[in-house]
Amino acid sequence: MTGVEPTALSEDDLLRELHSLHATRTETLRHGSDDALQAHTSRSAALEQEYLRRHPGREVDPERLREGARARG
Repeated sequence: MTGVEPTALSEDDLLRELHSLHATRTETLRHGSDDALQAHTSRSAALEQEYLRRHPGREVDPERLREGARARG
């Protein structure tokens, strides 16, 4: 893995890294090499796992649940 170990990142740095990766995902998927896509996927997974570790009780928007979608539709 490249980059700073996710557990070593401050909360602000973790969120900034996640935002950056999510912002570049489509570009990497469409135009990156196989190696670049694999690195992007691995880094994204590592950062997301760290976020979930830090925020196990994160607030889940009811509109993002299946029941919420059914209620809208």
